[in-house]
Amino acid sequence: MIRYLERKDIDNEKWDGCIGRSFNGNLYGYSWFLDIVAQGEWDALIEGDYERVFPLVHRRKFGISYIYQPFFTQQLGLYSVHRLDAEVLGNFIRAIPVRFKQVEINLNTLNKVDEKDFRLIPQINHELDLIHSYPKIRENYSENLARNIKKAEKAGLTISKNIRPDDIIDLFRANRGGELKHLRDADYLRLKRLAYTCIYKGIANIWGAYDRRNQLCAGAFFIRSNNKAIFLFSGLSGEGRAAGAMPFLIDSYIRHHAGRHLTFDFDGSNDPNLARFYKSFGSRECVYMRLHLNRLPWLARIVAKAYKSLSLR
Repeated sequence: MIRYLERKDIDNEKWDGCIGRSFNGNLYGYSWFLDIVAQGEWDALIEGDYERVFPLVHRRKFGISYIYQPFFTQQLGLYSVHRLDAEVLGNFIRAIPVRFKQVEINLNTLNKVDEKDFRLIPQINHELDLIHSYPKIRENYSENLARNIKKAEKAGLTISKNIRPDDIIDLFRANRGGELKHLRDADYLRLKRLAYTCIYKGIANIWGAYDRRNQLCAGAFFIRSNNKAIFLFSGLSGEGRAAGAMPFLIDSYIRHHAGRHLTFDFDGSNDPNLARFYKSFGSRECVYMRLHLNRLPWLARIVAKAYKSLSLR
């Protein structure tokens, strides 16, 4: 039987045990991760003794309760220690309480659901198996990627494997962040808390690339969980872009971890330019689904569409 539990009633140990044992467990599903990105505002659907769990991150706006995908969290959905099929997942989706009038959430890669029953939008991710030796992995790099890595080497870039998360966040905000107005100070504070929590738990690699003047020109958070290394967040300066700093940084991480039972997760995007960059490493494309449910009356739907801010941010 599927039960709905509020956050305060969820057993953290059992919950995290399920995420750890699930064949489709990932970093984003752990209780401590959800507490940070959702500020504790999440409940869940649970089956049995935490054998299947489905987190529901929620907010309330204009008097309407809705479920959304929080920042820095690529995939959620249903996690299970048992077999999953479209029927099981469909039962969980239908069990989402009706008080949540809108649902917009990313299911995980191994969540398969009948597209005739729900509105689903494909999302793209890229993954690269690191089980092979570095020379074997390098054989699948594109020529352009190999040239950019050599450019960075000739420019004298160096890698530091222990840098402050704050420095990467500042680098991002000074460059790409200026174009992303939807990210606010509170979001960056949550990201910083997330990074330091991962460092405390011993699952974070915070790496940076420095130029000859010892200036940080690229940096990234690599978070290891459930046999994956997730490229969670990065920052890049204009100088770093010109010098090939990000290809150099990611290649350095891959070189260091090659030959391990680990998958590099690019935490991908539908952006064609990013997809091209990720594919240049020889990664494979993985598809997951974004689920949309709209239970609003027709008039409220029109108002909600007019107020774009209701669309889960």
